[in-house]
Amino acid sequence: MTKAPSGIKACFFDAYGTLFDVNAAARALATELGDKWQPMAEMWRNKQLNYSWLRSLMGRHADFWQLTGDALDFTMEAHGVRDAGLRQRLMDLYFNLACFPEVPAMLQSLKRAGLITGILSNGSPAMLEAACKTAGLDGLLDHVLSVEDVGIFKPDMRIYQLVTDKLDLPASAVAFHSSNGWDIHGGKTFGFYSIWINRSGQPQERLPNPPDVILKDLAEVPRVVGAAA
Repeated sequence: MTKAPSGIKACFFDAYGTLFDVNAAARALATELGDKWQPMAEMWRNKQLNYSWLRSLMGRHADFWQLTGDALDFTMEAHGVRDAGLRQRLMDLYFNLACFPEVPAMLQSLKRAGLITGILSNGSPAMLEAACKTAGLDGLLDHVLSVEDVGIFKPDMRIYQLVTDKLDLPASAVAFHSSNGWDIHGGKTFGFYSIWINRSGQPQERLPNPPDVILKDLAEVPRVVGAAA
């Protein structure tokens, strides 16, 4: 297995889709949504990201919670679902997403090895605080950084710089992990050692600066960064 070079001091993670399961909210209501739940989950996520990029280009920032609601409204209308109570339950579930099963043990391994851990996310501070608390990750993360400190979304280079400014470390000392290919290319462009968590077997993006390592989930991260017991 490919291993990171020596000198990695910190491991930072994208939140949504990387640590937290973005499909969990719609999946929890699959009985009511029926066979619409998965296409709705996928469209909800795609529109959420599309709105982040479009608002960044337009210079019309709104926080990720508003984008999440706007994307859900579009998705529900596109699928002919008109139910205010259902919408509220989906939003409540998204605010308190579960993490993927391997996440707590992985973070514990990194902490035992003395690595700095953190989140770098499009999510608003309130969203990230709630998700970390729900998943029980509070004590396993040293830093939780939100794009709200800059007012623009990834992959703007100013977002990745939040990490190096906060830690006073060079980009090469940070291993960055994301399930989003475009995000990984952004982090690699900034200078991070970049690990793509390709959970669904997606083809690689045709963008500059590909990832250093591709994994199917986060379980092997400690081995890659030299933190395995």
